[in-house]
Amino acid sequence: MSAPIFAQEATQERAENARLSSFVGALALGDLVASTLGPKGMHKILQSVGSNSLEITNDGATILKSIHLDNPAAKILVNISKVQDDEVGDGTTSVCVLAAELLREAEKLIEKRIHPQTVVEGYRIASAAALRALDRDARDNGADPAAFRRDLVNIARTTLSSKVLSADKDYFANLAVDAVQRLKGSTNLENIQIIKKVGGKLTDSYLDEGFILDKRIGTNCPKRIEGARILIANTSMDTDKIKVFGARVRVEGTGKLAELERAEREKMKAKVERIKAHGINCFINRQLIYNYPESILADAGIMSIEHADFEGVERLALVTGGEIASTFDRPDLVKIGACDTIEEIIIGEDRLIKFSGVAAGEACTVVLRGATSQMVDEAERSLHDALSVLSQTVKETRVTLGGGCAEMSMSKEVDEEARQTAGKKALATEAFARALRQLPTILANNAGLDSADLVSRLRAAHQAGDRDAGLDLDEGKIKSMLDLGITESYKLKRAVVNSASEAAELILRVDDVLRCAPRRREGH
Repeated sequence: MSAPIFAQEATQERAENARLSSFVGALALGDLVASTLGPKGMHKILQSVGSNSLEITNDGATILKSIHLDNPAAKILVNISKVQDDEVGDGTTSVCVLAAELLREAEKLIEKRIHPQTVVEGYRIASAAALRALDRDARDNGADPAAFRRDLVNIARTTLSSKVLSADKDYFANLAVDAVQRLKGSTNLENIQIIKKVGGKLTDSYLDEGFILDKRIGTNCPKRIEGARILIANTSMDTDKIKVFGARVRVEGTGKLAELERAEREKMKAKVERIKAHGINCFINRQLIYNYPESILADAGIMSIEHADFEGVERLALVTGGEIASTFDRPDLVKIGACDTIEEIIIGEDRLIKFSGVAAGEACTVVLRGATSQMVDEAERSLHDALSVLSQTVKETRVTLGGGCAEMSMSKEVDEEARQTAGKKALATEAFARALRQLPTILANNAGLDSADLVSRLRAAHQAGDRDAGLDLDEGKIKSMLDLGITESYKLKRAVVNSASEAAELILRVDDVLRCAPRRREGH
């Protein structure tokens, strides 16, 4: 028995106990999100204890970000889910479930006294074989614009099938593809703004060519401007009072006070004159604009918009081609934004400002409508996933088939690789294939179908050479995914396999868990 070397409250879990702790945490997390996988996945309610905030979602990344964990292995799965969300935008549930299934299979092998390093080597062989099969089956229609648009619409439909927008997936798939194709190959989704307005139904949502700002035009200002020259600023436009905390100004009488107020007004008037010297007809400020400067701008025929929050002015500067200014002494150094028209529009009962013909021609706005705030929030998350996947597919134009087709094809390739692998590594390679087959099994289970029968028939179809066979969860049959148009991004599927296998390897290598007590502050 080793001598105790740790300070008070520090603990150590070793060998089997450490591995068991890691497996239990990862498997519990995988089981938690497994029921949300696929077009028939269920939703989770996320409720904050002690407050009325409430979210209803089946988005893996949102669920995993919202739960506080103590298990280190479970935190690793949360991290790979976040990376998947940042890199591709979708597949967050798939990567977590696949990693958990790989660890479930590894646990069975370790119980048979197979060393974790042997399992890791077998998993690496299997991962390489799976990616080879994915490369072989991928199709690329990037050179044919019409066929590539069909691929993009199918990818969007497949992505939205598992979301709250599934009932209207055709409508939103075309909306998402139109928005992404406006980006002309860019992956900068900052040019696509999403505005949420509760009311109406989901299909009342629409794509607007231009930029919409959820603010109001100043009092007595023009409500419509053509050929707009826009100065975007982040400057104080309230009365320039003395802003030193606790400062006092003593005056001898009301006459002196009037002089002080007059001096402040003159100072503000001079600042507005410097702003007018830029030759603009629209002034947008991140901060408040008080009545006096607003009236001077209105008299000069300049539209003023106040309190455009930081995200608003950042996006405006991006899409109008301007810069955010804080000082106005050198008009020649300030880059002025431009657009064809600025006008006030009404959505539901709210007034908003629309900028049409902006300098960044790819800029557009998606206005989302829905019955409740929870519905609109989930619709935004769903649409963001679709937009992210589509923008990545525009760069990496290869696509692969969904519905469990790609997983079964990779599983077949891994099984063939296992037959040519010598030693105990072959057992780990076979285990990797079984983990891949678990994804279509979970899809069928979530749809309330007989997964054992369906997956065995799907496996037989692939063994017979039917490489586009997959699960039709609506009819509970094996059908051609190519005919049904169930398509997924190649980059997404590759990222899922890579991330899940690397996370499983990382956790398998653990043989000690050391928990240290927080350092205590010395009393003063």
